[in-house]
Amino acid sequence: MLRRHIPAAAAAASLLLPAQALAQQANGGRLQAIQSAGRIRIGTTGDFNPMSFRDPATRSYRGHQIEAAEQLARDMGVRPEFVATDWRTLINGLQADQYDVVFTGTSMSIARAMAASFTIPWGRTGFIPLTTRRNAGRFATWEALNQRGVTVGTNLGTTMEQFVQQALPAATLRRVESPARDWQELLGGRVDATMSTVIEAAFLTREYPDLVSLFSDQPRNPIPMAFMAPLQDPVFLNFLNAWVTIRQASGFFAELGQKWGVSA
Repeated sequence: MLRRHIPAAAAAASLLLPAQALAQQANGGRLQAIQSAGRIRIGTTGDFNPMSFRDPATRSYRGHQIEAAEQLARDMGVRPEFVATDWRTLINGLQADQYDVVFTGTSMSIARAMAASFTIPWGRTGFIPLTTRRNAGRFATWEALNQRGVTVGTNLGTTMEQFVQQALPAATLRRVESPARDWQELLGGRVDATMSTVIEAAFLTREYPDLVSLFSDQPRNPIPMAFMAPLQDPVFLNFLNAWVTIRQASGFFAELGQKWGVSA
């Protein structure tokens, strides 16, 4: 009689999977589970204007990524259910089956790709620094930021944090934990600059006249932006990739980007 041996690592991993995730595997995967439940759970941070933010009046989510998620739900014939998360625990929430997919303006990185699945990109972004008007003359070049005595703020768990560590090793990195934001530290005078995306910097400099973008014509780290889903569900990922492709071809992302000032 032949015996099937399950590798110890695989057996241990199966014990760590949440019960709902195991049920999804047994019943044909996440896509079928979403259709059966009549809802799709969307993880979002609500702190990244114009991508995902809360309307002060209604406390409901708004933004580019929120409208994209709502369109996905309509196309699937299910209701969207938004689940609050933060940048530090974004992937942990996927792994713990707290939500099915992440729509919050995530850029792709190697570290994230080792722990979660990315869809094909829907757009691209790059990084530029922000500082205050009184400090703008202090930083004439990128190298001027990479100096001892310069403190650069980033939010914990973001790709900007990794970029500052690698590109500005001489500067002091100040990590800011959600729900606080790095640009609030800048407005408060507790950091000299922050690292922002081209997308968010455009919004922040309009909203706060004391903030200015540096080197807007020299963005660094051009990087694709994509939605995130759990690992080990190729059927669901294939569906999401097909959805992104179809919606890009229909002009949906171009129109959405124009509405929210996001270049795709």
